[in-house]
Amino acid sequence: MDGVPRGPEQRRPGSSTEPESLRFSVLGPVRAWRHDEPVATGSPQQRALLAALLLREGRTATAAELIDALWGEEPPSQALAAVRTYASRLRKVLDPGVLVSESGGYAVRGLGEGALDLAAAQELAAEAEKARNTGDLCHAREVLNRALSRWDGETLAGVPGPYAEAQRVRLEEWRLQLLESRLDMDLDQGCHAETVSELTALTAAHPLRERLRELLMLALYRSGRQAEALAVYADTRRLLSDELGVDPRPGLQELQQRILRADPNLAEPSAPIAEPVTVPVRPAQLPATVPDFTGRASFVRELSDVLASATGAQAQVMAVSALAGIGGVGKTTLAVHVAHAARSAFPDGQLYVDLQGAGARSAEPETVLGSFLRALGTADSAIPDSLEERAALYRSVLDGRRVLVLLDNARDAAQVRPLLPGTAGCAALVTSRVRMTGLAGAHLVDLDVMSPEEALALFTRIVGEERVGAERKAALDVVAACGFLPLAIRIAASRLAARRTWTVSVLAAKLADERRRLDELQAGDLAVKATFELGYGQLEPAQARAFRLLGLADGPDISLAAAAAVLDLPVEDTEDLLESLVDTSLLESAAPGRYRFHDLVRLYARACAERDEQPPGEREAALSRVLDFYLATAAGVYAIERPGDRLVDGLEPTAHPGLGFTDGSAALDWLYTEASPLLATVRQAAGTDRLRRGVDLLWAAKDLTESGANSHQYETTARAMCEATRAGSDARAEGRARTVLTDVLLVSGRIQQADEEARLAMELADSVRDSTASSWVANNRGLICLHQHRYAAGKDLFDQAITGFRSTGNRAGEASALSNLSRAQLGMGYTAEAVEIAHQGLAVYLALGRTMRLANGHFAVGVALAKAGRHAEALGQFSEATDIFADHRQRLWEGATNFRIAEVHLAAERPSQAAQHAEQALALGCIGGDRMRGSVLTLLGRALSVLGQADRAKACWREALCLFEQDGVAEAGEVRALLATAV
Repeated sequence: MDGVPRGPEQRRPGSSTEPESLRFSVLGPVRAWRHDEPVATGSPQQRALLAALLLREGRTATAAELIDALWGEEPPSQALAAVRTYASRLRKVLDPGVLVSESGGYAVRGLGEGALDLAAAQELAAEAEKARNTGDLCHAREVLNRALSRWDGETLAGVPGPYAEAQRVRLEEWRLQLLESRLDMDLDQGCHAETVSELTALTAAHPLRERLRELLMLALYRSGRQAEALAVYADTRRLLSDELGVDPRPGLQELQQRILRADPNLAEPSAPIAEPVTVPVRPAQLPATVPDFTGRASFVRELSDVLASATGAQAQVMAVSALAGIGGVGKTTLAVHVAHAARSAFPDGQLYVDLQGAGARSAEPETVLGSFLRALGTADSAIPDSLEERAALYRSVLDGRRVLVLLDNARDAAQVRPLLPGTAGCAALVTSRVRMTGLAGAHLVDLDVMSPEEALALFTRIVGEERVGAERKAALDVVAACGFLPLAIRIAASRLAARRTWTVSVLAAKLADERRRLDELQAGDLAVKATFELGYGQLEPAQARAFRLLGLADGPDISLAAAAAVLDLPVEDTEDLLESLVDTSLLESAAPGRYRFHDLVRLYARACAERDEQPPGEREAALSRVLDFYLATAAGVYAIERPGDRLVDGLEPTAHPGLGFTDGSAALDWLYTEASPLLATVRQAAGTDRLRRGVDLLWAAKDLTESGANSHQYETTARAMCEATRAGSDARAEGRARTVLTDVLLVSGRIQQADEEARLAMELADSVRDSTASSWVANNRGLICLHQHRYAAGKDLFDQAITGFRSTGNRAGEASALSNLSRAQLGMGYTAEAVEIAHQGLAVYLALGRTMRLANGHFAVGVALAKAGRHAEALGQFSEATDIFADHRQRLWEGATNFRIAEVHLAAERPSQAAQHAEQALALGCIGGDRMRGSVLTLLGRALSVLGQADRAKACWREALCLFEQDGVAEAGEVRALLATAV
């Protein structure tokens, strides 16, 4: 942020008053306020005088300087009198003591903190620079945006005089520097796709500013748009040559070369990684560390730092670290490794004990203390009998020594407390399957599974680089099947290392069978199942039941409310049980109110359910309850988002209640948060008596695909349910599943496939007289006709849908079909009728309230008005639609609306605004998939061509042509013509 202007002095020594109520702005029109009420600042020349004084940093400006500032080399004959008049008038409207006379001149003094917008912007810019220098880019960006928000249009707008003009140029340059700095940080934070739209508009407004061009090239390249990035360079080079007769600066040329080379360092920003601190390892009473210890670098550093705090010069208390995690996660291995590394800091000894906390008979503290005291040199005759006396003697013996104590496999905090040293200079490491929340002052560490990279590295170290290198993908499959659990990886790798005739692929195939996986993960005296069995065997009956039943539900995690449905218990009781399972490390707390199993623990829980759950029907009942919970809740969300839509009345009934919402935002929060477990529950219903409810749940959650947030997962689920319903010979469920799949295909622009699915869906719905599905299928088939330019056929289908919706009182469906019918009328050339029908649809939506679907009504009216040439009205409708789509997180619809706005701007000969909105559409994505992306790129190319950016325009058209040719659509011919005529 070089070139930051100095802010004016807000207070000077000797100021007697501090008029906190006065505020001034110069980063826009020159204005003043008192208690948020505007203060009249007079004529343009009078405002010029005020601006000159505000920008003098509290210093006095002589009359001659002010005359020169206002009029330059040709002042009027009465200039001095005019200056005095302006000063007098300002003094009357400002607070006493603000505008002072001094040494024949004037000054503005005694302003309160933040009274001038320029000073506030300067302070924010300095704060942002400081945050950036310390690596806090998120805070720096936020503060810099606040600084930029201080501008309100052109600096010193409407203020005459040479001084104002010079300051206007200076402050505009500073604003652009701040903006470039913020955009640079946006790219460092990975927001390249989002910045393309803003940079496109900025380069159009400041075509000769090379730094903006450089940032645009980088943003486009990181967005996967290499051709456009290179086209920006070509446009820049031509423009600089034509306008200035110069070449691009070296930095821009270097960036072009790096893009041409596909420099891997250019793809993503990367922060430097600090070198790990190495600690000399010296053996002692500790168990031997494993020779192939791998990964865990962050945990090693964290624990090493805690141990170092016990022996530093400022150490005042003993350091205790307690590691918790599921069996097999590597707690002991890590603790032993860290203890060895820290041995030199504890020259007086290291103590170790396995407390056997996971077994049936854990070690007694007094027995352990006797062993420790003997190891520390205490004679047997001097060791007392009671626990309290042994603990006191133990602490006394350790006083003044520097000893490390490793307490492995602890049962609970009560077992550990007597074994802790009591003075500074000593430290203790504790491992346990239970979180030691009752251990006062302990540094708690929750040890998770390995990262994929760490897991592969461990597997490679045991198996050998040659075998793994030849089958890297199969090796990744193996460690993934092991759930990245160190014990499981070690067992799998050891089995492979002992069988030279096996390939990695053979092992991967054996582990792919989930029902056999736990049986495969055993080698010698090591077995994953046996490790889990120790923890399960210590659970109370209610905990064990919760463990078994929760393991039945698919999905990456489960909410507290869904878990309560599985267990058929009140939420409060469920939370107590789940938190107790978290404490035993058999369950993980993914986030407040959310829980998850490790993959192998889930398999073990299901095996326990099959073996122990009585009666056996309780397993099916648990899955039925959670499906009912999701269906009832999703139906409620659908009803909030679409009042008047009777689809929910035709869904399968549920026996278990769901959550209720009164706020639309909270309802959407639930839907998007629950997307993965909800869709997993749908898939789990395939091939069971729950099939129909599963399909209806998928339909009720259709916002997941229209938003674009979960499109792939939703489509995969929809296809799975189509297969399941066909295999189950359930025509009603299959018709609905294919209706859902048609929605997915329409959103992604795969029109031919959508047409095939919609025809099947219509046949199935008609065969079972499913009126709920029939009307929506007719509406979808009409939309398909629009894409195929079969407008008359589309009109007939929309009329059929309207009749069906009206017969069932589905007002929201009727509004949707009316909005779509207007598009068919436009295609047939009936523009006036289309505008009228679109308004009819909007009127129905308005009667239903400000919901997400109201945006579709505004969108349809906007399309019709745009076709009618009523551009201003169309933009108003699109603006309403964009706001509602954004509020309801419908990213793809928001992108489609930005495309329509771009069309209007281009038609109104505003190419810069058209390009900006087209870029926003590309960044957001659009309903219609690659086909719609091609249309957006075609429009963007047209706008860029008008702006003189011919090379970038051609790059957009070439990409659009590739997309259209892949789909085999007529729009390809239009793009070929554009490329043929491009200069």
